[in-house]
Amino acid sequence: MSLTSSSDSQRYGAPLRHAKLWTSNDSLALENGGGLEHVTICYETWGKLNEDGNNAVLICHALSGDSHVVRHDEDDTPGWWEVLVGPGKPINTDQYFVICSNVLGGCRGTTGPNFLNPETRQPYGADFPVITVRDMVEVQRCLVAQLGISRLRAVVGGSLGGLQVLTWAIDHPQMVTSSIVIAASARLSSQGIAFDVVGRNAIRNDPNFAGGQYYDGPAPEGGLALARMLAHITYLSDDSMRAKFDPTRLQPRTVDSAFESTFSVGSYLAHQGDRFVERFDANSYVTLSTAMDLFDLGDNAEKLAASLAPSTCRWLFISFSSDWLYPASASRQLVDTLVAQSKSVSSCEIESLAGHDSFLLEETMEGSGRMIHAFLANDDSPGTSNHFGNESRIAEPTSIFYAQRLDYKMILRLMPRDASVVDLGSGNGELLSILRDQGYAPLLGVERDQSQVVCCVERGLSVLHADLDQGLSAIPDHSFEVALLSQTLQSIVDVAGVLDEVVRIGRRGIVSFPNFAHAPMRETFQREGRLPKEEGLYAYEWHDTPNRRFPSILDFQELCANRGIRILEAIYFDSTTGAEILEDPNLNADVAVVALTRIVS
Repeated sequence: MSLTSSSDSQRYGAPLRHAKLWTSNDSLALENGGGLEHVTICYETWGKLNEDGNNAVLICHALSGDSHVVRHDEDDTPGWWEVLVGPGKPINTDQYFVICSNVLGGCRGTTGPNFLNPETRQPYGADFPVITVRDMVEVQRCLVAQLGISRLRAVVGGSLGGLQVLTWAIDHPQMVTSSIVIAASARLSSQGIAFDVVGRNAIRNDPNFAGGQYYDGPAPEGGLALARMLAHITYLSDDSMRAKFDPTRLQPRTVDSAFESTFSVGSYLAHQGDRFVERFDANSYVTLSTAMDLFDLGDNAEKLAASLAPSTCRWLFISFSSDWLYPASASRQLVDTLVAQSKSVSSCEIESLAGHDSFLLEETMEGSGRMIHAFLANDDSPGTSNHFGNESRIAEPTSIFYAQRLDYKMILRLMPRDASVVDLGSGNGELLSILRDQGYAPLLGVERDQSQVVCCVERGLSVLHADLDQGLSAIPDHSFEVALLSQTLQSIVDVAGVLDEVVRIGRRGIVSFPNFAHAPMRETFQREGRLPKEEGLYAYEWHDTPNRRFPSILDFQELCANRGIRILEAIYFDSTTGAEILEDPNLNADVAVVALTRIVS
């Protein structure tokens, strides 16, 4: 069990040696009324702004973060996102001009409760006005303008940082090229708010809170530590806590703390709470947690659609399977809303046992880092490189693909020119890359395999991490001219349902599938009495095959007729010889490619 498992938990309250301060001459009108005069913002930068001014990336921090994302040199203290940002990292500070500021209401150099109230000449304390995420973003916007940047290549953030990213894209669409939202959603659940409410009450009821004016005396360290301990429980998952603490349940670490440490989980939480008070202010915790709880883009589809409608950027959403604070399902609501509005969006749900804290852990951010790097590199902005590490991870499509997958050539024969295309079961994006090279646009992939989703993003494609068997209701009717289902039919559970989706989403559906009634297959089964095997699509053992279904051409034709689907065109061929089969394809062809449409009564 490690007491310092995430990059954020390695932080101390050491001075920020590379921090810069900028104070606005203008007053800030707050969303909930009132205002602040001459707001000071503490920020740090890495890298250089290029001549075109198009390589600026704004990092937005979470509740306990600050401007110090990553070390500036070997002698510097660790930053809170070393796993993602830095020289040669996915957000490469040798390539991008990276900016991060302490948020409004924070306690690490930006105007907050520990600043002097100009009216009383005393610290604001609990009298600091209620602020919102929108207020935080407005202060960041002023800073970005002060730095001479008119448009950001990307805004990136997790948790509270993700809420800021959403707000940037909605409130300032003309300034944002790409938005990367990690472990965030349209609103916090009532259960999540409940934990914050208890935490804030622990702070306010600490004997040293003194109505928020504790700056000349002892700070409410006990209340703040308890709030942090409580919040930290929400950052973990049941699985991660079992793995961390069950093996040593009654073997706590030795921690010098006033808090109970009978159990290993107790010593861990005591350590987290005691460490936190070294670098954080109780009033800021109240201020920032309240802003998180107030954030709300809507509780239904209509409100969400209205909130997200102003955005014009490319989107990447990353969620984590075990995060219950900002669950993957809530992230999917945002993705579904943007897809319904035909926005450019990609998404991936990362399998992780670490809960909400996953976005701060190296082992769970590896796949995310690959996607973030590729997403930034593939935004088509001039003056930036698409290179990461020492080699390209994904080769560009070449003619060899046509030799490997002859059905691609047949699919292209059935495609209307320059059509918009969604590929259901897009795999690693090979077919979509070919279509892009042929001039088809816009393109969207849908894929359930996480590693394949990463490959699609690395190819510069928009892709949704989704299971076809769960339905695709977020994609509107006939929103694409063509819906593809290429060599996926045989692996689907709900074949009829997915086929209905193909002809609902696309004005034309194109489906390719192996024909298990092919003559050699029949002969093998009859002669040997075993599951037929051939090279290519059929080269699987019966106990280790992705094929759930074993359709024949006649079976498929019958299913289409029963579902009210008309076959417009069909190409049948022998993949071994490449010959197109015209006579008795159910016997002589091993692959079918058909164009479909829904019969309109």
